[in-house]
Amino acid sequence: MVNTMPDSDAVVLLSGGIDSSVLLHLIRKDTARVAALCIRYGQRHAKELECARRQAEAANVAALTVLDLSELGSFLKNASTLIQNGAPVPRLEDIPDSMRGQPPTYVPNRNMMLLAIAAAYAESLGATTVYYGAQAQDEYGYWDCTAAFLKNMNDALALNRKKRITVEAPLLHNSKAENVRLGLDLGVDFSNTWSCYRGDPTACGVCPTCVERLKAFETIGRKDPVPYAHMVEKDD
Repeated sequence: MVNTMPDSDAVVLLSGGIDSSVLLHLIRKDTARVAALCIRYGQRHAKELECARRQAEAANVAALTVLDLSELGSFLKNASTLIQNGAPVPRLEDIPDSMRGQPPTYVPNRNMMLLAIAAAYAESLGATTVYYGAQAQDEYGYWDCTAAFLKNMNDALALNRKKRITVEAPLLHNSKAENVRLGLDLGVDFSNTWSCYRGDPTACGVCPTCVERLKAFETIGRKDPVPYAHMVEKDD
């Protein structure tokens, strides 16, 4: 699905999770023409893309593009549990500390690929800035969500001889709890966000991103509006 426009001030890489949704509303607050870019890359949790569409509508973006690159999954599935038909997504507690710096849910070069595409899209729209929702994970981490990665990505894009695109990550040093608090201030409807990596109809509550999300809401004393399978089991 592509809704295009002749020009834009910024492109936001939008997944439909907490961080990118908060980022979208933050940028939209002060930027008139925002293009949201969502990418299907073979992820299990494609449900997040429907949430992305709802967030784009709520933010009244100037353009929404959903790019289907799901074939990526066919040759990345052996390297990441996040990909359809890959190995099962583990519980956070089953991932040893030694592996949490680059956990099994890491998708090889995902952000580098997606940001390169977003930069190309921005260049075609006349925008100069791409935003993505990297944040400081509390329990685990990815090298393509770091300040070093961001700097080197921008160094590469600066080689453009005509139209320089800059990638920015305003939430880079925020915890998930800080992003939830910011989102509440911005009026983000978190019931229309999706985090669970497993791709089931109900969030599992035990995978790395579910644990991080639940702890974030608990930290600020708010209830996560998304239902979780393990909570349903406890109630039965």
